[in-house]
Parts: sequence; C-alpha cells; structure tokens
Amino acid sequence: MSEFLGELIGTMILIIFGAGVVAGVSLKKSLAEGAGWVLVTFAWGLGVAMGVYAVGNITGAHINPAVTLGLATVGDFPWAKVPMYITAQMLGGIAGAVIVFIHYLPHWKETEDPDAKLGVFSTGPAIPSSLSNLVSEVIGTFVLVMGILFIGANEFTEGLNPLIVGLLIVVIGMSLGGTTGYAINPARDLGPRIAHWFLPIPGKGSSNWSYSWVPVLGPAIGGMYGGLFYQAMFEGNRTVIFWISSILIVILFAAAIKIELKKASIKAG
Repeated sequence: MSEFLGELIGTMILIIFGAGVVAGVSLKKSLAEGAGWVLVTFAWGLGVAMGVYAVGNITGAHINPAVTLGLATVGDFPWAKVPMYITAQMLGGIAGAVIVFIHYLPHWKETEDPDAKLGVFSTGPAIPSSLSNLVSEVIGTFVLVMGILFIGANEFTEGLNPLIVGLLIVVIGMSLGGTTGYAINPARDLGPRIAHWFLPIPGKGSSNWSYSWVPVLGPAIGGMYGGLFYQAMFEGNRTVIFWISSILIVILFAAAIKIELKKASIKAG
C-alpha cells in the first residue's frame, strides 16, 4: 500500500468511528441518542487508535494535517511529502463522512435540527467568538502534538502505543473539547464539512463556512508550535522560528483575553 492510500484509509477509519458516534448520539431514533459527551470522547479516542493501528506501519499514521505540519516543522518529516499527506487526509475525511451518511440513511429525515446534522460532520463553538475559538483550537492541538511527542519519547509494549495515543484524544476531548468540539485536526473538520455541503441530506441547512477557517487555522498553528515548543524545551533546540512563534502566540492570546474582558465589561455595565 502506498503512503497516500494509507493516510487516506487511516483518516477514513478515524471519521467513520468519530462522526459515526456523533451521529448515533445526535440523530433521532438512534438507539444511542442522547448518550452524551463521555461516549463521544471515548469513541473518538478509540477511532484514532484504530486508524493508527491500521496504517501506522505504512505511513506513521499522522491522519491529521496538524500532526504532519508539526513534525515537518521540527524536521521529523520531509516537507516534500506534506502536500501529499494532507491531500490524502482530506480525501479520507470526505470518504469517512460519506460512509457515515450512508450508514445513518433513515435517520436524517427523522432529525429536524439542521445544527445537529451539521454537528455530525464538523465542529462548532459553544459560544461563538472567533478569536477565542481560534485560541481553543490552538491550545488543543498544541497539547495533542506535545502529547504525541511525549508518547514517542517513551518505550511501550509493542502494539500499545496507538491505544495510548487514543487515550490522549479522550482526555483532550474531556478537558478541552467543551469550547469548540476539539477539531484539533483540519481533515477531521474540513473534509466532512465538504461532504455535508454536497451530500443530499434532508433538511440539512448551512455548512457554516463562515466558521470553517477556525478548525483549519487553529490546529495548523497549534500543531506547528507544539513541535517547536517540544524541540525547544525538551531537546534544547531554541531556534529563531521558535522565539518569533512564541511572541506571536502571546500576542494572539493577549488579544483574545482583551476582547473577552471587554465583552464581560459591556455585559456587566
């Protein structure tokens, strides 16, 4: 199997399990309807683990453009392969979403809420606030890439590593996912959002393109900075790019804080 096909299939597996559990919890007359956030976070984590088990020995199982960018930024992955990996991941995200649509065919017409249908395919903020939503995705993906590098620096029993990565996804979802739905993966969000746009889903409503840049840009920033931060703090390699990126991250966080404090002041007044 080629690396391109491997990343496509690995990402497809991730979305089948991940979007599949959201469909089960959200769509009407599903036996899992209303099962809740804990089920969603565990299924996403296990979905990542299954994707890694499937293609880890073929591609390294990035199954996430943010991971690919993070590893390339610190020199652990060749930049020449980045476009190919990201293209495969996006196509895998679309393919997985199409399969979930087909699997739940009778349930779309039973579900009146268009937001619930969109939520099967893509993420959205609990409280819309563009800069704060972006920061949430940066932080979540920063933790993801750092966690992957932490895991890689340790020795585990053969075959256990993907499961540990899956548990990392679970804890990110439980602790940091409540703000934006923790996309932490541009292919996980943009690929299925594209599928939502073209699929003939009854009563589906808007694909919310005005928000779509957040779960793409946020994870890209967080993934690359996670790699740079690990390299700087744990390997002692503090490059100029790391210091420039750190300053930009501080500016971004400060701007988000300023905006939210201003909103709070207006509301209190």
